Amino acid sequence: QVLLVESGGGLVQAGGSLRLSCEVTGTVFFRQAMRWYRQAPGKEREWVASITSDKVAFYADSVKGRFTIARDNAENTVHLQMNSLKPEDTAIYYCNTVSTITGGDHWGQGTQVTVST
Repeated sequence: QVLLVESGGGLVQAGGSLRLSCEVTGTVFFRQAMRWYRQAPGKEREWVASITSDKVAFYADSVKGRFTIARDNAENTVHLQMNSLKPEDTAIYYCNTVSTITGGDHWGQGTQVTVST
């Protein structure tokens, strides 16, 4: 069973930083592309960042230059370093992967990030 467990969310003032982590079990992590999404209240879930198995990163325009996605294959973990946070970054952040073995789409339970003014 593929499990994704996020951690690291919290309350931070605008301009501050947070580092999210997502630990993955039940799959061959180093082969998986990993993604972060977020969902703000009353809005649809949106893609934030991705990292390939080759550690190539991609970002939504809204976070480019402020967020950094990275992976630690030894720890089966993907991180999202979020700097210069803005109130509009407030959302539940979800970790996601599509299994290269089964094709299954797997999500974590989410972690709340709240940025105050």
